[in-house]
Amino acid sequence: MNFLKQLYYFSRFHTVIGTALSIVVLYLMAATNASTQHLYLLLFTLVACLGANIYIVGLNQITDIEIDKINKPWLPLASGAFSLHTGYIIIFIGLAIAIAGGLASSRFLLLTIGISLLLGTIYSLPPLRLKRFHFWAAFCIIAIRGLVVNFLIFLHFQYSINQTTHIPFLIYLLAATILIYSIIIAWFKDMPDIQGDRAHEINTLSVRLGAQRIKTIGVAVLMVSYVVLLVCFAVFFSGGQRIIGIGLHLLCGIYLLLQSKRMNPSQVPSIRRFYLNMWILFFVEYIGFASISTI
Repeated sequence: MNFLKQLYYFSRFHTVIGTALSIVVLYLMAATNASTQHLYLLLFTLVACLGANIYIVGLNQITDIEIDKINKPWLPLASGAFSLHTGYIIIFIGLAIAIAGGLASSRFLLLTIGISLLLGTIYSLPPLRLKRFHFWAAFCIIAIRGLVVNFLIFLHFQYSINQTTHIPFLIYLLAATILIYSIIIAWFKDMPDIQGDRAHEINTLSVRLGAQRIKTIGVAVLMVSYVVLLVCFAVFFSGGQRIIGIGLHLLCGIYLLLQSKRMNPSQVPSIRRFYLNMWILFFVEYIGFASISTI
């Protein structure tokens, strides 16, 4: 049981949920009008992509042990609950599963796995170690979460199920929405880690600007995106899709403002709770778009 608990921490479970939810929703959006279910395809894709997810977050922890001893001392490698050898075994298993899944499936899944593994590797590993540079660190997260997953995984399901590569407008809107969330998550994820990042010369945007300014900018960007989404759903959609789209983003905006007011930029636990609330909004977007696609 202790191993499973530590594996839960090692996997950065909120990222696992984000990956799994995005894949399930994209599958549902592709399979809405399909005559038969393709659950084996969904399961196969989930296993391959979660393998890549474990590799990426695990590699980041292996290269950040000393930083995590300051920022996230409960993580298995930083706390000593997992040895470095165990960490390597887990990420290589994840890597093998991801590569095998990509090679055995469509070219779209192979591209998804390949691009994600490449960006995840150069994000963490020297000599590039892109996480040192706030622009390139954000680029890696935005590219994977915002673009690669939404377009290529959807095309993987669309081609496998419907034998077409047509991308509906709703997918473009979803990808644009998640792109904004990916930017915000890339900015906010470093807010609780300023102390350790500064000590190890990781020049994140939070180190440069401070948690309060990053929060203010991020909340403003998200609120503007909600306004744009409200207009899009009011103009381009009708009936139940319009109602759900408008209602969803009104509620998200209210929730964001409430959580923003509660965040204390001088307290790390408060910052961390605020950051995890961005993931909740990220999850809600996928669930909302899945609901809209079924109407």
